[in-house]
Amino acid sequence: MDLGLGGRAAIVGGASKGIGRAIALGLAREGCRVALAARGRQALDEAARAIAEETGVQVLAVPCDMARYDDIRRLVAEAVAAFGRLDIVVANAGGPPAGLFEELGEEAWQRAIDQNLLSAVRLVREALPHLKRSGNGRIVAITSAAVKQPRDYLVLSNTARLGVVGLAKTLSRELAAYNITVNTVCPGNIATERLMFLLEERARRTGRTLEQVVSEEESRIPLGYLGEAEDVANLVLFLCSDKARYITGTTIQVDGGSTVSVF
Repeated sequence: MDLGLGGRAAIVGGASKGIGRAIALGLAREGCRVALAARGRQALDEAARAIAEETGVQVLAVPCDMARYDDIRRLVAEAVAAFGRLDIVVANAGGPPAGLFEELGEEAWQRAIDQNLLSAVRLVREALPHLKRSGNGRIVAITSAAVKQPRDYLVLSNTARLGVVGLAKTLSRELAAYNITVNTVCPGNIATERLMFLLEERARRTGRTLEQVVSEEESRIPLGYLGEAEDVANLVLFLCSDKARYITGTTIQVDGGSTVSVF
């Protein structure tokens, strides 16, 4: 399906691996120029090179710590300078550490807020003038299925990411006059490095093997298996397209049916 994204320009956070990389690759396959942002320079450059070689579109690698405002300012400035426009921003950053409330101090909380809430605030703030000029601006925030069903040992993520949902819902109303849509995508049970690390932590805490924990997790998923990063990317691509022009303010999980909440 041609989603009509050819010639547009996007920024994707956390794009050196996992879900962010799958989104960046999907956008590039649709002909969208993409700025990839992540902290690790080597992995970021490798991802940008691979995506450019496969798709033939302009790909920009911008080392960026999404918890640092100066880095986000530079990211947006470099993307606009390279592409001459900005149509899509995908606010995505790695999740905070697992832990119980009593185990986590002030530094961990501040880092989680900076990385998983203020990163979205700052990215939208810097990108907004360019998205207004686009006429078809798209903002997609990547959070977690935990915003609908909080997960044990993930109090930092449960808290910070819920703030992103509130931000996105508010922005969907404030920015509709500029034809900018704002949606939240909530991955759950996606076989990324992040999920496997969390499952390894669970295995360590409970004295079981990783295989046992993975099997237990899959047994909770109605579809019966862990998803892949591309499953999330496919939804993001649709939300970025004109075919989703009337979809805004939504919070959609991609989790194989494992979230039991109604909304």
